Amino acid sequence: MTYLERIEINPKILAGKPVIKGTRIPVAIILNLLARGYTIERIVRAYPNLTRADVRAGIRYSEVRMRREIVRPFALVR
Repeated sequence: MTYLERIEINPKILAGKPVIKGTRIPVAIILNLLARGYTIERIVRAYPNLTRADVRAGIRYSEVRMRREIVRPFALVR
């Protein structure tokens, strides 16, 4: 199973935010917990319906999305 098979984007679930398929757990929550120092094991303990593969899929999904991000400079208004 690839990471894309574990991620769901549905406008009827959390307004279309990417979530782990079959849950209402958004990928953003996983990233937030990782940023706060949680390990994958701790996230899985906190959210027992997630697997290690789900957490890794969320990380991979985010990494791929960030690679495609377009950054445009903007003028500061003074």
